[in-house]
Amino acid sequence: MTITAPIRPLPATPPAAAPPRKRRASSGGVTRTLFSETEISRGKGRVLYWVVLTLVFVLFLAVFIFPLYWMFSSAVKTPEEYAQPDPTLFPHSFEPETYRLAWDRMRIAKFFGNTALYAFGGWLIQLVFQVGVAYALSKLRPMFGKVVLGGMLASLMLPATALLIPAYLTVTDVPIFGWNLLNSPWALWLPAVANAFNIYVLKRFFDQIPNDLLDSAALDGAGRFRVLWSIVLPLSRPVLGVVSIFSIVAIWKDFIWPLLVLQDPETQTLSVALSRLASTSQVPPTQLMAGLAIASVPMIVVFLIFQRSIIGGLAAGSMKG
Repeated sequence: MTITAPIRPLPATPPAAAPPRKRRASSGGVTRTLFSETEISRGKGRVLYWVVLTLVFVLFLAVFIFPLYWMFSSAVKTPEEYAQPDPTLFPHSFEPETYRLAWDRMRIAKFFGNTALYAFGGWLIQLVFQVGVAYALSKLRPMFGKVVLGGMLASLMLPATALLIPAYLTVTDVPIFGWNLLNSPWALWLPAVANAFNIYVLKRFFDQIPNDLLDSAALDGAGRFRVLWSIVLPLSRPVLGVVSIFSIVAIWKDFIWPLLVLQDPETQTLSVALSRLASTSQVPPTQLMAGLAIASVPMIVVFLIFQRSIIGGLAAGSMKG
């Protein structure tokens, strides 16, 4: 006789509790600002908001835009109007021919080409060496890498003028080789490579690239250089664009260092040449203003075109995701 025990149903498992929802940084999904929407919607709050916004806008417009306007408008004035004790805000005369005279008389095309050569060569050399240093500090983790990075960041605490004499002595007599780099592009290119800020920005971006992705490529047989060329660089286009813009603008607008190392007039940059011509020859001030305006146009265009890339690249290098 077989006795079978009654089958009891298994107790029902309680449903899994839903994960707690994360609270938003702002209550109700509304972004917090200096003035709340309630205050802005009121009469006095709305007036105060627009008054503050207008004042800030006018202040920034006066600080950043007015010098450019003054430079471009002064170039089309006559020398007599420019030399008046009471300056005119709006030109009473209009002589655009001044720009052509400045271009021909001050040989701007020659010095413009010199500056473009220095900027392009400096950008290329900086990108090669700075990417290599940042990649080594971020992914290869060499011995004493943190000490090297700390030393580079410590150099940012020094004023640029304090480094002029050591850098000048270095380019006049390069250690070990004994080369004199004065009046050559290398006098601008080699010191520009030692830019701790660009290296730090690149390293911070490389730190955010997952190591698992690089390890997978290494398992497939990719070497260190192939990983850098095929994986790291394509993922780093935003920060590479930012570093490129910073490098080109820094060389283009620099004045003190090219003035020291480019003593031959035929090798000088545009900013140095304009300063020399203004002090050694009888160049009207309106033509000098025209030359300065022409020299500033390329960098203004670069900023207007790539301003979103600059902000986006810096933001990509400062957030983890």
